[in-house]
Amino acid sequence: MGLSTKVGIDLVRLGKDLEFAPADQARVKEILARYPADQRASAIMPVLWLAQERFSFLSQEAIDLTARSIGVPAAEVAAVATFYTMFHLEPVGKYVIQVCCTLSCSIMGAERVFAHIEKKLGIKAGETTPDGKFTIKKVECLAACGYAPMLQINERKFDERLDEAAVDRLLDSLP
Repeated sequence: MGLSTKVGIDLVRLGKDLEFAPADQARVKEILARYPADQRASAIMPVLWLAQERFSFLSQEAIDLTARSIGVPAAEVAAVATFYTMFHLEPVGKYVIQVCCTLSCSIMGAERVFAHIEKKLGIKAGETTPDGKFTIKKVECLAACGYAPMLQINERKFDERLDEAAVDRLLDSLP
């Protein structure tokens, strides 16, 4: 049976095992070709990223698929997936807002900014709004300590030197 993802890629479920579509299988082969055969584990992050793009989050099935595709134990893949905040182990909203709460950002008001986001969206850390638009997370260093407090949206858009008014403008600008 075919599954349709939010990015419009068809995925194929064969029996109980989730599989990449043929185009994604070719992409995995390209990724693996970058690494020596005895260092296949080096491909875990890029293949996890591909799986997350296709499935929108990394279920246990997606972690198992990544492990099978690379030829490494699922425990190794799970260790990487659970370590990095860029990987989502549960369904998330259209916009994943990650607020840095490391020391520099905390000193500069990250907790106040995070509390404002929680109040504005009506959700707590790790939750998603009922309409599926926003998920908020507290994360460790996002590498912009000199511009604290800061956040990132969907691992691509960074906003720095935030206060409540800046957060309101940012959230209100998202379609």
